[in-house]
Amino acid sequence: MAEATTKSAANAPIEMSSTAAQEIRKIMRTKKIPDGYGLRVGVKGGGCSGMSYVLGFDKQREHDSEFDIDGIPVFMDKRHGLYLMGTTIDYHDGLNARGFTFDNPNATETCGCGASFAS
Repeated sequence: MAEATTKSAANAPIEMSSTAAQEIRKIMRTKKIPDGYGLRVGVKGGGCSGMSYVLGFDKQREHDSEFDIDGIPVFMDKRHGLYLMGTTIDYHDGLNARGFTFDNPNATETCGCGASFAS
């Protein structure tokens, strides 16, 4: 696999709120995510509306772009950029909802839980 160049957050197709970045760094620290792993952001087929979001820790793959967002290595398959361009990842820790959310301007339709979308 060819070495990819890490791009800055300014070149990333996604944004991350400071709250989301803080929570991801906390998870990386407490769950002891191994060296060489980064945050994988992507999409996959499925869910109520046709596509669902992918968010987890993984090693870099062949078709990935790597971005540094607020000190967090982020991996994203280059083919997913079309679906995620302009998306903001946020984190909520309230009484009614807790977890990561995706604000995707490309989504023409979303399900009630916000975990899937259509574009």
